[in-house]
Amino acid sequence: MGKVKVEKKDTFIDMTPMSDVMTLLLTFFMLTSTFVKSEPVKVNTPGSVSDMKVPENGVLTILVSPEKGANGKPTGEGQVFMSYDNTHELAQIVDMVASLTPEQKKTFVSESTFGVPLDQLGAYLSKSAKARSEELPKMGIPLDSIEGQDMTEFQQWVNAARQVNPKVRIALKSDANTPYGTVKKVMSELQDMDESHYYMITQLDAKKAAEAASKEN
Repeated sequence: MGKVKVEKKDTFIDMTPMSDVMTLLLTFFMLTSTFVKSEPVKVNTPGSVSDMKVPENGVLTILVSPEKGANGKPTGEGQVFMSYDNTHELAQIVDMVASLTPEQKKTFVSESTFGVPLDQLGAYLSKSAKARSEELPKMGIPLDSIEGQDMTEFQQWVNAARQVNPKVRIALKSDANTPYGTVKKVMSELQDMDESHYYMITQLDAKKAAEAASKEN
């Protein structure tokens, strides 16, 4: 008996639905993701058992660096920097604090983090991007009182942010090795302005959180 030959046919798989799904997933992640802002100094936040989320918009973040400066030598205190997520409002904030040229103002708004004494701000913003990235970690917003002024430079920035956006939220982010005296001074500066409600940015310690949960149960 002769063999029956089965006609071979190419199997065709329509990949269009899979491509549509991949495109939708890619679009979703692009729209929902947030970019990590570059910071002038590396900060390792202390651990905590709280997982309260800091709002993503309208937040004035106060960054306090660890004790060691950019050159690796002890500075005796942490440096203070700030960042604000709304560039339009940030332009209004800097107008209330400093007098800048249009080009300097454009550069300031494009920076992710700021923290330069006001008397050096204009000259700093006129430098190249490379020079600014090298110098910023060595600077910081002064916490010392100014002769003839009711507010320190730090308080002027906070006050300007509050004036521009009365609903602005404040978040304090410090390194685990930041001297307590510096963090306490920042808190005192805020307290003097009646700014008693602010977030403390930490990283969740899963082990401590589990231990705390087991104790409650």
